[in-house]
Amino acid sequence: MSITPLMPVYPRCGFRPVRGEHCHLIGEDGQRYLDFAAGIAVNLLGHSHKGLIGAIQKQAETLMHVSNLYGSPQGEHLAQRLVDLTFADTVFFTNSGAEAVECAIKTVRAYHSHAGNDHKFEIITFKNAFHGRTMATISASNQEKMHKGFLPLLQGFKYVDFDDLAGAKAAIGPNTAGFLVEPVQGEGGIRPASDEFMQGLRALADEHDLLLALDEVQCGVARSGTLYAYEQYGITPDVVATAKGLGGGFPIGACLATEQAARGMVIGTHGSTYGGNPLAIAAAEAVLDAVANDEFLTQVRTTSERLRSRLEQFIGNYPDMFELVRGKGLMLGMKMKFETRGFVAHLRDNHHLLTVAAGDNTLRLVPPLVIGDAEIDEFLDKLSAGAASFQPPEPVQ
Repeated sequence: MSITPLMPVYPRCGFRPVRGEHCHLIGEDGQRYLDFAAGIAVNLLGHSHKGLIGAIQKQAETLMHVSNLYGSPQGEHLAQRLVDLTFADTVFFTNSGAEAVECAIKTVRAYHSHAGNDHKFEIITFKNAFHGRTMATISASNQEKMHKGFLPLLQGFKYVDFDDLAGAKAAIGPNTAGFLVEPVQGEGGIRPASDEFMQGLRALADEHDLLLALDEVQCGVARSGTLYAYEQYGITPDVVATAKGLGGGFPIGACLATEQAARGMVIGTHGSTYGGNPLAIAAAEAVLDAVANDEFLTQVRTTSERLRSRLEQFIGNYPDMFELVRGKGLMLGMKMKFETRGFVAHLRDNHHLLTVAAGDNTLRLVPPLVIGDAEIDEFLDKLSAGAASFQPPEPVQ
């Protein structure tokens, strides 16, 4: 047998972590790595947060899973908490970000179907987006590398350039149901949308009776410096998909919606076996205990400003490698002048620094939100050493 026991769909590197301590991961060989990847924006409280660990342990001893056919006091409490903290009136819990986006897509379509407008099913999405790996979520993206091998795609998505309000307006037609957009594109290169774009989408949705659905799977839950990034644009969405940081490392996602937007999501239209199980709910409650307050969010913004300022000074030393720094909160990207994966591997293998590659030749920095000056200093030391010792690829002629 030549195939590996783990289906070989990931190009796994040689680093094999077995333990985590705050903002570091420790490999099976005992080597320590500074983690500025955080499970791709998941471990927002680091790897040994006592509140999160204690909540999971306590709930595991009490009740881990029951069917959603029964009442859920745990789920009801967390849902009410999210309603109180956000624009939403109602919440559906999932196990992942892709499932949360799936629910958002169904919510948008059901909104129109409920009113007898079955012809309004098409969702306008934006190029270079990443919404997940299910059939619906890869269909919602224009990225051909995710389409290969899985054709035909699901119908009902129209792709427009990101941050192009005129293009979004021109794409509206008789079948349009709504927009699906990341306020900050993650996999696409840590590209924040402009205020004009997000506010313009809100106005277009209102004008044409469309729903504005946001994918905040990566930029949500304090990552951007506010609990959700939409707050920084001065808009109220109709639907938001959230996950990643919501469980701090434990799998959970959620689809948040207004009462009007969720009018089609009635009994029998959607479901999940594991979604909203008590163990996942306990993890999310512990995360909100830590992050859903002004002190923590202010700390994220302050830390972001310090890190960003130092990064902008740093790139001036390497004009042949770096172009600019962009992003929001502790979701930052360093746009490079060549493909990024080689540098990510160099930092990891030679300097024990974990980062993530993203689109548009971007080095993605999504550290735990609990980093402080010590971690920033260590990061800059490792980044500096990595840049000084890296041999950039030869320019393509």
